This record gives sequence, C-alpha cells and structure tokens, in this order.
Amino acid sequence: MTAISTSAITPGRQGLMGRLSDLFWRRPNLLLVLMLVPPLLWLGIIYVGSLIALLLQSFFSIDEFSGLINYEFTLATYGELLRPANFDIILRTLLMSAAVTLASAVIAFPIAYYAARYAKGRWKAVFYLGIMLPLWSSYLVKVYAWKLILAKEGILTWIFAKLHLTWLLDGLLAIPVIGGNSLSISYLGTFIVFVYVWLPFMILPTQAALERVPGNLIEASGDLGADSRQTFRHVLFPLALPGIVAGSIFTFSLTMGDYIIPQIVGTSRLFIGQAVYAQQGTAGNIPLAAAFSVVPIVIMGIYLTIAKRMGAFDAL
Repeated sequence: MTAISTSAITPGRQGLMGRLSDLFWRRPNLLLVLMLVPPLLWLGIIYVGSLIALLLQSFFSIDEFSGLINYEFTLATYGELLRPANFDIILRTLLMSAAVTLASAVIAFPIAYYAARYAKGRWKAVFYLGIMLPLWSSYLVKVYAWKLILAKEGILTWIFAKLHLTWLLDGLLAIPVIGGNSLSISYLGTFIVFVYVWLPFMILPTQAALERVPGNLIEASGDLGADSRQTFRHVLFPLALPGIVAGSIFTFSLTMGDYIIPQIVGTSRLFIGQAVYAQQGTAGNIPLAAAFSVVPIVIMGIYLTIAKRMGAFDAL
C-alpha cells in the first residue's frame, strides 16, 4: 500500500535526466558532494599543491659552482636569510608594511566615520563610487601615473613651487633613508603610492564596523558626561577595532607581497616580493626564492592569529 501511494505521489520520470533528477531529490547530499568536488580539487591540488611544491624547494640548496639544485634536505637555505643583505630585505619590508598599515588606518578612520554616520542616500553612493573608482582602473596605470606625479618634473613638484614650498619638499627629500633625488626614487614616494593603492581595503572594513556601532551607545556616552575624546577612546574605537584589524590584514599582507610598486617607484633596494622575483627569475635560485616566500606566510599566520583574538572575524 505504501509503495503504491509513494509511486502515485512521486512517479518516476523517464530518461537519463529524469532518473538523475529523482536520484538527487532522494539524496540531496550526493548533489552537494558533486558540486563541491571540482572546486575542492582545484583548491587542494592546483592551489595548495603547487604552493606546497614551491615551499618544499626551500629545504633544498643550490650548488654554488654548477648552479644546479641539490635535492638533499637541508636548512642551509633558511640560514641564508639571516645574512645581512637578505635580513635587511625582510626588515625593510616589515617596516614598510607596518608604516603603510598605520597610515592607512589613520587616514581611513575619519573617512569611514563620516560615511557611516553622516553620509545618506545620494552622498553615500558618491562615497562608495569615490572609494571603489581607483579599484576599477588598471593597477599598472595607477602606479605609472604616480611615478609621473612624483617625478622631479612632475605635477607635485610644480604645486610645491607655485605655493613657494619648494624648501619643504627639499627638506623631506633630504631626510636620510626615506629621502632621495625625487619622490619617485625614494622610500617616501613608495610609501605614498602604497597608501593610495591599498587605502580602499582599509576604509571599507572600518566603515562596515562603524555602521554596526549602535548610535544610542554614543548618545548614552554623552548623556553620562563623556566628551568626544572619551567617547572615541572608550566606546567608538573599541567597537570599531575589529574592522580596523580586518582592514590591516589586507594592507599589511598586500604591501608585504607586492613587488610592482617598489620596482617602479622607489630606490634600487629590494623588498621581499622583488627578492622572490629576482631569485627565481634572474638568479635561478629557486630554493632561496622559496625560503623568502615562507617569510610572509609565517608572518601572516602570526598576524591572523592575533587578529582573530582581537575579534577581526567575529562578523563573518
């Protein structure tokens, strides 16, 4: 009786597609598995597999005489990272990444606060358009445009000259380490371009975190006698901190792994991304390039652990 009723309610469909449809309807988990297998295979074999294959190269070494890779397990390649020239590359990259992240957070917060609290309707659309517009243009076009802007004969130098502030620009370029002949061949110029390119990745998470802050908390803080500084310190900033930390993950990691901006704007001193490119391409020292690649992975692993404890992923 049950079989007859079930057959009457859900009669089997004819043809291959009909039988497959019946099978997936009866076993929905099978359909889910078949949908997940292709992307998981791509992620596990092509992406993670190729990454592991590259990182395994860091445990090999290169013969200094023949230039061939010696496929014997060794940690000597990691020891080369502690050489002064290589360690300076790591330290230089970390300092630049930290400076770009800090500057992006300072610039992004007031912009994000205005967008979250005051921008409404049309103005909020204008805000999103202004933030996203740089992301829609070509990465290389933006970097080369900034190289022209920061050049000695560029528009920025012209503006300083028109404002009779050439002395200020010369003073900045005269500062040891960060200065140079012009902004386009200095660490200061590299820093400016990094902040410009990655700033949207800091603004958007910060703005999203500020929008989740209840307005009545800010009003209650004022009713209890707190001034704007105290409200920012004890109410607004702690609640917006997860968004700032989430944005810093993007700015810090993208700065640490980038090699195009330092290659076009800046000095001849290398960053980690440039070192990986140079060792793998020009020098052919794949083990050392792989060892350099491990450094950002380890640093970001530690950074993500700290970010998780600070609540950067609570909104996910």
